[in-house]
Amino acid sequence: VFPSLAQAQASVANEVYQELGQPSVFLFCPTEYCSSLCSPSPSQSCYLQTIGQELLPGIGVIWTGPKVVSQELSAVLLEEVETVLRRRPVIWDNLYANDYDCRRVFLGPYMGRAPGLMSRLHGLLLNPNCELQANFIPIHTLGTWFRSELGSCAHPDHAGMEAVAASEDSQGAQDGSYSPQEALELALHDWVAEINQQALEPGR
Repeated sequence: VFPSLAQAQASVANEVYQELGQPSVFLFCPTEYCSSLCSPSPSQSCYLQTIGQELLPGIGVIWTGPKVVSQELSAVLLEEVETVLRRRPVIWDNLYANDYDCRRVFLGPYMGRAPGLMSRLHGLLLNPNCELQANFIPIHTLGTWFRSELGSCAHPDHAGMEAVAASEDSQGAQDGSYSPQEALELALHDWVAEINQQALEPGR
């Protein structure tokens, strides 16, 4: 019926989206959802070009970055993806995901995401560790990153900067930029307080 997989997927997604009354949040995960799955690149992928052309503009498209689990996200890459998809992507961030190897637990701060990135996104979803208690630091530091992004949106001259704050950067609190090390220290402070509070509860 359809000349390509992309046209088939877009047609079905569009029909479901319209049948549901075009909800404000409707997400589509493409078969090529990261750069490493694109041939030869996101901007030259016939599949993504078709998705961008055929998918109704109100439908959000999920993207994980350069890889399925991306250590870094840059504004340059997101600009390329936005151009081919004709919309800002919704990042499905697998930085902390450990479902592919449950021997690992990721407890470090949210990092590797360029300053000013939020203006390039339609949204961001965090795929956490499978272990609930292990997600305090990931989610807490994500919140700190988000607050710093809100601050950079209020000061457009900071947006689009490519340098990711180094973990040893001590200027974060002073100039409003995100410092992973400072975010980690804040998270650890609050996590210890949370653990101590739980220890005082009856039956703990």
